[in-house]
Amino acid sequence: MTRPLIVEFEVAAGLDHAFATWTERCASWWPSAHTISRGPAAILLEPRAGGRIFERAPDGTEHDWGSVVEWEPPRRIAYRWHLFFDPSEATDLQVTFRPAGAGRIVVRIAQSGWERLGDAGPARRTRTGQVWQELTGAFRTACAAE
Repeated sequence: MTRPLIVEFEVAAGLDHAFATWTERCASWWPSAHTISRGPAAILLEPRAGGRIFERAPDGTEHDWGSVVEWEPPRRIAYRWHLFFDPSEATDLQVTFRPAGAGRIVVRIAQSGWERLGDAGPARRTRTGQVWQELTGAFRTACAAE
């Protein structure tokens, strides 16, 4: 079994603001290079368990990225994630938000299910960890800008 990928970082924001930036304003921090259309008109998370996570291209085409499994604002969201891959290769992603004091919160990303990918799992986990490092900086910037 491949161990979960854990990324944890602090953000200067309140819980509600950080959760909303993650779930409602994803396009403000998610780089277009990490999308299927390379310049989506929108990135959407339907705010409920069973909701879709998808991008809408400028021409209206929708590309699924995953599905919401648990929706617990403003502290937690969990989803099945398969951006760029077939849904059968989805991993499990859990993002939690907790107070850290003095107007700061800790965001914790835990991504698991790499064993579903067979031999490709460990390498994909490593690449994904590198991408999350880039994305966490963009998320911090988006939280500060709003």
